[in-house]
Amino acid sequence: MSSDILQADLRARLGTLELELSLKAGNGTTAIVGPSGAGKTSLLRIIAGLYRQAEGRISFGDDVFHDSAAGIFLKPEKRRIGYVFQEPRLFPHMSVARNLDYGARRRGAPPSGARDEIINLLGLENLLERLPHKLSGGEAQRVAMGRALLSSPRLLLMDEPMANLDLRRRREIMPFLEMLHPRLSLPILYVSHNLDEVIRLADKVLVIERGRVFATGGTAQVLNRPDVQQLLAGAVGMDAGMDTDLGTILDASISAHEPEKMITRVSLGDGLVLRVPLRHEPTGTALRLRLHPRDIAIATQSPHGLSIRNSLPGRVNRINVAPGGQRDVSIRLDGGGNIEITARITQGAVDDLQLVRGLEVWALVKSVALASD
Repeated sequence: MSSDILQADLRARLGTLELELSLKAGNGTTAIVGPSGAGKTSLLRIIAGLYRQAEGRISFGDDVFHDSAAGIFLKPEKRRIGYVFQEPRLFPHMSVARNLDYGARRRGAPPSGARDEIINLLGLENLLERLPHKLSGGEAQRVAMGRALLSSPRLLLMDEPMANLDLRRRREIMPFLEMLHPRLSLPILYVSHNLDEVIRLADKVLVIERGRVFATGGTAQVLNRPDVQQLLAGAVGMDAGMDTDLGTILDASISAHEPEKMITRVSLGDGLVLRVPLRHEPTGTALRLRLHPRDIAIATQSPHGLSIRNSLPGRVNRINVAPGGQRDVSIRLDGGGNIEITARITQGAVDDLQLVRGLEVWALVKSVALASD
């Protein structure tokens, strides 16, 4: 697999949309998010070579895929890109095994060990003799991923691969998607409207609005920005029922287990620790946490005698209007660098506690959601 860097500087007119953006992606998963019609799928199609009328340059390592000024355009089949669409697009008359082998034949048969590894990675061992119409939606999408991976790609493009799956099928396929990143050494561009997927899968996030880069950077860094949250919460065409109340995304690591108390201590850095239900991963394992505003209470005195196990000192940084006339109170944690968490409370609570910017408070974290749950 590849360790090269994808770089793209592009301009294109796509109907009424003018796409003009730059992208740089290395190994790991870069999620591409934004309102419907922002240009996410168009970006993937241009990178894959499925749309030729773009200006600018696309390179991958030492290879130039596209350079309009130099008159270079590498055909899609020469780019060694795996593309997973919303629909599996399997050959209906071929068994799962033959669909997988088609992907392998496109690049010359891969070593048998590689084929077996991908089949095992995606849990396809018991599906090999089935025809596509005998597969569930999640199974068919896993086969489509396997076919893309068996083409020996240097770069993997995934365009909303779970968009057409119900919640049960999404939960079925998510563990396989989570295993792709640590097992494969290649860049993955992952377009999604579902922010729960993005939080769980992405190392980086690229936010696009109207064909332009709105924000880019680490997942927590980008998704914690108020302007990004506002853009994505109000985006037209987001998945029905999607939780757009992002809250606070935190990158953390397991620091200790206390099995007798059925808890695990999770470090946020700079001495900040949260207690979560007992985990089975070893110490040092990286986790991504999601704190919902509704699961955080505020105290103006050091709390004691509470069942809530997580109490984090800090100071009020902002108070904003929230849906339903409530208030979002952002608290900058002491010793946490730039870590802020948000509590959603009523205006009456704000008045009774006399909350103002700079006031010393304690954030009481009632529940910690782990992105891997």
